[in-house]
Amino acid sequence: MQQPYDPAGIPAGCPAHGNVPLHGTEFGSDPESTYTRLRSQGPSAPVEIAPGVDVELVTSYDAGLYILQNPTLFVRDSRRWNALNEGRVPADSPALPMMGYRPNALFSDGAAHARLRQAVTDSLATVDQGRLVRLTQQSADYLISRFSSDALGQAELMSAYAQPLPLLVFGDLFGCPPEIGDRVIAGITGIFQGTPGADETLGGALAELIALKRREPGEDLTTRLMVHSARLTDEEVLHQLVTLLSGGTAPLSAAIGTSTALYLNDDWPTGLPVEDAVVKTLWNYAPIANYAGHYPTQDVELGDRTLRAGDPVLISFAAANTDPRLTEHREKLSSKAHLAFGAGPHACPAKDPAFMIAATAVESLLNRLPDVEMRVPFKDLAWVPTPWSRSLVTVPIRYTPRTVPPAAGARPAAPPAAVTAQSPAAYAQQAPAGRPSHAAPRPKGGLFSRFRAWVNGE
Repeated sequence: MQQPYDPAGIPAGCPAHGNVPLHGTEFGSDPESTYTRLRSQGPSAPVEIAPGVDVELVTSYDAGLYILQNPTLFVRDSRRWNALNEGRVPADSPALPMMGYRPNALFSDGAAHARLRQAVTDSLATVDQGRLVRLTQQSADYLISRFSSDALGQAELMSAYAQPLPLLVFGDLFGCPPEIGDRVIAGITGIFQGTPGADETLGGALAELIALKRREPGEDLTTRLMVHSARLTDEEVLHQLVTLLSGGTAPLSAAIGTSTALYLNDDWPTGLPVEDAVVKTLWNYAPIANYAGHYPTQDVELGDRTLRAGDPVLISFAAANTDPRLTEHREKLSSKAHLAFGAGPHACPAKDPAFMIAATAVESLLNRLPDVEMRVPFKDLAWVPTPWSRSLVTVPIRYTPRTVPPAAGARPAAPPAAVTAQSPAAYAQQAPAGRPSHAAPRPKGGLFSRFRAWVNGE
């Protein structure tokens, strides 16, 4: 039996005057002001998540936890979405790729969700922690080697390190051959950049990967999903892979960038470990800021508002984690009590590996560039203007130029050319023409091909 949500103690809010937009530069530059305004209306408030797309946003920690832990009253299957079914959502809305139904664990409920999630969690459980750390360090060393010898001793960490690193790690974990790995990276980065045809690129590459693993199984996550006792179809395997890639790479990139910037900030307390910077990022700058669409199965009273059956309810992990009613007592809570990884039956199944990758990535950078420092104070850094995530646009750093030796078992064939700031998509393309004549030519192919060649000493 579902327990009713108790709004006792929540201050009465003022009436809403139109739905607050959660998109655009004004929101992106100062989301906390928007969350403060929304909190004045109670545990939830109506917002416009994208032009013409209205949702209810939960900003209260207690209310968010209540919804996340009540899968009978609040389900995840977005085929219940009233406005979408009634044709009131623009066909080209950026909300559709984020909220539209896909046959994966994220958008499933009940037995279907349990079956798909079990396949994912069992497959992830086969990943050896020691191997994951070594792979993260190896990926870090490769990326750092691309910019560390720059004569100016400067780099832009998001594009040169934080964004491509999870892609390299995931490409290896999923058992991608170099050429398929290149297209997976191009597809996933293109999706987040809005590149036309990126969905087709990613889908085609993953379909080819699945076909390959049918012929040649391996010791990788793709094969583990395919041979699981849940007997996933190839289409189901593909959609679980898409979820793991999209749900893992962008948030991890944001966590790595923000944690590094926090740790290098002038007011970071000396002596605190890297893990503390990651924990602070998850609490104060939740990489997935507003997401987790839920659909009430019946009308629900929440504070002074009625959540209608079939209308989308999103959880603001960012606002819930910084809820003033929570922060007063946060020192008494576990460091893992934040909602950055969700909660309940749909909580992130890879939260421990994700934390390990983020902490290892920051630690590897500090070890390889021990005098690295920020070129811009943390408070002056710009954030990506999107409602879905909280990610820094750039993290400018400086350091003493040096040649970074490869990780154990890997060696580059020749010193790479200096790398300037560029997008992750640029890494998935051929090395640019016109590089300095003294630089040895890089192996052909995209980022993953070059990484694998570097690891193999080619």
